[in-house]
Amino acid sequence: MAQVEVSNGAAAEKSLVSFSACMTQLTVEAHKVGDAVSFYKSVFGAVESGHSLYPKRKADQELPHLLSAELQLAGSTVLVCDVSSDSTAKTEGNKMTTLHLVTDDVEAAVAKAVDAGAVKAGEVSEVDGGGKRGKVTDPFGVAWIFSSPAIKTTEKDENKEF
Repeated sequence: MAQVEVSNGAAAEKSLVSFSACMTQLTVEAHKVGDAVSFYKSVFGAVESGHSLYPKRKADQELPHLLSAELQLAGSTVLVCDVSSDSTAKTEGNKMTTLHLVTDDVEAAVAKAVDAGAVKAGEVSEVDGGGKRGKVTDPFGVAWIFSSPAIKTTEKDENKEF
């Protein structure tokens, strides 16, 4: 832990801790990482940038399963991980995990996800500011929200009286 010095009510760290990445981690059911990665590649256009396999598989067993995979998605890194027997993570519905993707075509994003096995959560709706929003839950229990980019208004529009 960095040593902290306090003066005038403000804390100042003597040594700074730096981070090289911040990743969203999705935890899926055992042996489903490969299926989830395929789904995210086909539906969202994710690009796999690395993976790890279960260690030391016997030659007579089926092909090794992915333990985790790193995906690049919309400028972010998403780590898809398998729940291992010693993990404390719970995968029942992944209710705590929601990812939000911005797209110009919310209806098409929802339709593509549903066609690949996701479940639509309500209808695509209009939101304040003229945008749209839709939500699905993928076959692995992760909720995805799709929204159109915020519509920018000019200062002239903001001051306009109706």
